[in-house]
Amino acid sequence: MSQTIAVLRGDGIGPEIMQATLRVLDALDCGFHYEFFEAGLEALDKHGTLIPKETLEAIERHRIALKGPLTTPIGKGFSSINVQLRLHFDLYANVRPAISFPGTRSRYDDIDLITVRENTEGAYLSEGQSMSEDGETALSSIRVTRKGSERIVRYAFELAQQRGRKKVTAVHKANIIKSSSGLFLDVAREVAKEYPAIEFEEMIVDNACMQLVMNPHRFDVVVTTNLFGDILSDLCAGLVGGLGLAPGSNIGENVAIFEAVHGSAPDIAGQGVANPCALLLAAADMLDHLGMQEKANRVRGAIRSVLKSSAEQVTPDLGGKGTTETFADALVAHICSE
Repeated sequence: MSQTIAVLRGDGIGPEIMQATLRVLDALDCGFHYEFFEAGLEALDKHGTLIPKETLEAIERHRIALKGPLTTPIGKGFSSINVQLRLHFDLYANVRPAISFPGTRSRYDDIDLITVRENTEGAYLSEGQSMSEDGETALSSIRVTRKGSERIVRYAFELAQQRGRKKVTAVHKANIIKSSSGLFLDVAREVAKEYPAIEFEEMIVDNACMQLVMNPHRFDVVVTTNLFGDILSDLCAGLVGGLGLAPGSNIGENVAIFEAVHGSAPDIAGQGVANPCALLLAAADMLDHLGMQEKANRVRGAIRSVLKSSAEQVTPDLGGKGTTETFADALVAHICSE
């Protein structure tokens, strides 16, 4: 049975890396159909909104979306497109793998860890934020629920179990933020008891940052709340060479959106030098989600092989002299030769 993917090309370099990614998916003969929808600056210009109703309806209908980087204009009146999508579809789990690839600017060459971040509550909610009339005092609240904590921690343990991972680390600040972070930690301890085969560790967030830099190999799956997860997942991306190798999955009960987590890079848009790896790896995670693990591993294997053996064809940020198109050419050639 074929699967239709709702495709949001994105702003800036988005269309370029999306084209490369779809070429690789087509080479795998996944049987996908694509429907393209607008979001971001393109949608704002045409429809006066960053996320048109038609786009939301399509994502809900197809249940799977592949998204390039979108730009949220700076200024009052514009809220984050990603936050809007997560809240609209209740995409409660943000999953960010950090895996080492050859030829990257990294201090490590053998990182393989996953950050699982709660995506819909915590410190990123617009309600509960206010500014005093004199502009001297700003207030914001952190909302953490037992339900939200339970489902994200359970998701992390289920993911670890499915992928043969050995340990889950719950990252918190319950020693200081005793209410919201304390509730998350309490629930994590309760859920961990249901998975005795998986080692459970708890760690204060500042120590977790230090340990990730000093000894990242002690981590396997990290689960945490929204704000801490946002910070830690980017830190982990830095361990493997940066956001150009950082895919993201936003998972809910009914809808899943897969994306490159880096920005739209308007300064290099149209130059043909954008690195498509983050979106390609997000597409591989999408294949995993759809039960196509063999094809997902072929995408990752192709990236690894091309980075090793076809360096001239990869983009300059990865040390090559190639373009987005030549990178895709090399990946497609590798896949077709298997």
